[in-house]
Amino acid sequence: MKPTDRTATPPTADLYIDFARRQAHGVSPSYERLAYAVSGDEPVLTLLDSLPAPTRQPNLLFGVVRLLGGPVDDPTGFHGFTLANWPVVEAQLRRRLTQTNEAGRCAVLLPVLAALPQPLALLEVGASAGLCLYPDRYAYRYDGGPILGEGAPVLDCATTGVALPRTRPEVVWRAGLDLTPLDVTDAADIAWLDALIWPEQEHRRARLAAAAAVAAADPPLLVRGDLVDDLPALAATAPPDATLVVFHTAVLYHVPAARRAAFVDLVRGLPGHWVANEGPDILRHDALPPPPDGTLHNVLALDGRPLAWTRPHGQGMTWFS
Repeated sequence: MKPTDRTATPPTADLYIDFARRQAHGVSPSYERLAYAVSGDEPVLTLLDSLPAPTRQPNLLFGVVRLLGGPVDDPTGFHGFTLANWPVVEAQLRRRLTQTNEAGRCAVLLPVLAALPQPLALLEVGASAGLCLYPDRYAYRYDGGPILGEGAPVLDCATTGVALPRTRPEVVWRAGLDLTPLDVTDAADIAWLDALIWPEQEHRRARLAAAAAVAAADPPLLVRGDLVDDLPALAATAPPDATLVVFHTAVLYHVPAARRAAFVDLVRGLPGHWVANEGPDILRHDALPPPPDGTLHNVLALDGRPLAWTRPHGQGMTWFS
């Protein structure tokens, strides 16, 4: 993945207002309040506008300040900390990506993965620490019903219109591709993943710890590389007697449009299947139905065919196919 400026980037203040309204509202009062405050904080906005567009996003800024020990529950304290420590905040913003490795997203991938010819060879693009490479190891609870599978974490997901899976997939090979893969056995890498979790979401913090323990017990193959240049070689190492599934979730917004188009052309030509879970403005589809509400949704698609609206952390999905 190659982060870069995109054309027609919205004003930075609008990014924070949109984040407050569509992502943080009803989910994180702290981040909703903070995002609104930053949207009107001219000194902070001026500093952010000196950076490349992808590094101005709320999740990245808030995560960096949390990582550095700054306050995110007090807009005044956040303002003072950010201005006083801008050189180190800026350095972290320039070197990091929002590698939110949310294992909960496996809950919206599971209905597709379980329906494919088994066993599976999973290859995740933008894998971060690879926590989404273990859909066969996590347990699931859809709509508050019985738990599918055993062990921890248990991933909860509210659904509409989907035929729920009865079994977990059989995974015989798992690999990830990322420009800066993270190591679940490295305390500093785990600290960054923890910093990206929103303040009130202790359940996600516990889920991260449980998922990291699963991955650390059987680490995946994580390859440092580009999603176009290095994908074919990695895909070629998958076992031929398994169904190759190349998948990605909330990753392509890091990738410039031309490179994104090259990736789509490439992945369509690979053997096996392609599962995408991306924003509708990032990976476009024809004739999508309206999303369930005004909150942020991704589109789950199989081999380019859209199937469902999904919530960003896997907490819900609305099937329309």
